[in-house]
Amino acid sequence: MLQAHPVQAFSDNYIWLLEAGAERAFVVDPGDAGPVLLALAARGLTLAGILVTHHHPDHVGGIAQLLSRCGPVPVYGPRGSPASGITQPLDDGDRITVFGFAADVLAVPGHTLDHIAYFFAAPGAAAPLLFCGDTLFAGGCGRIFEGDPRMMHASLARLAALPATTSVYCAHEYTLSNLRFARAVEPQNEQLLRRQLDAEALRERGEPTVPSTIALELATNPFLRCGHTTVRAVAAQRAGMELAGEPEVFGLVRSWKDDFR
Repeated sequence: MLQAHPVQAFSDNYIWLLEAGAERAFVVDPGDAGPVLLALAARGLTLAGILVTHHHPDHVGGIAQLLSRCGPVPVYGPRGSPASGITQPLDDGDRITVFGFAADVLAVPGHTLDHIAYFFAAPGAAAPLLFCGDTLFAGGCGRIFEGDPRMMHASLARLAALPATTSVYCAHEYTLSNLRFARAVEPQNEQLLRRQLDAEALRERGEPTVPSTIALELATNPFLRCGHTTVRAVAAQRAGMELAGEPEVFGLVRSWKDDFR
């Protein structure tokens, strides 16, 4: 079975360490080498490869040191990315293999233009796994730095169409702030309230709130619910007019979140 373990970095990043019982590991988005090296040593693992979702420094900043300390390993990442160190450039629709488990490469631009995600459809006996970087968060989504709202909405719709049982491994612990905003959008969503209470309890115990699931995101994440009556209504109220379609609703909700405190 392919297993993913969180490695905490900086104030709120998660670097994901993947292993399948073979004393080797891949890491996803190693922005900082130090925590990765400590996690590898603690688990008695050697580095076998690196997966990159996009070029931001908090996702790639540790690659050079890891290669220096661990020796050359393949570094998979988006083709044409500004990130340095990628040795295995990937395009949308490519498939790679990690410890015998196949992962499909999904282009999900919006947060950055080079952003990709890795989807493991059949990782042994477990549910599917999605490593989505900063595109989809637990209860939220990434800021739009290089794309536009229509592009980001299309990327999120692509992820939302994955199997409901898919475990969603995002790269930041933003869940509590995301859910506070989601409650502002849908205050009557009872499942959202339960999720918020559960997440608060997890953080009080010092535990991660991720992974999530696609099913939970569809039920509680306003950025995946732009076609729902409640989200459309609150977006129209804020805009002072009916909005044309889901991309327009998404754009308004995303700009609202940008200024939400």
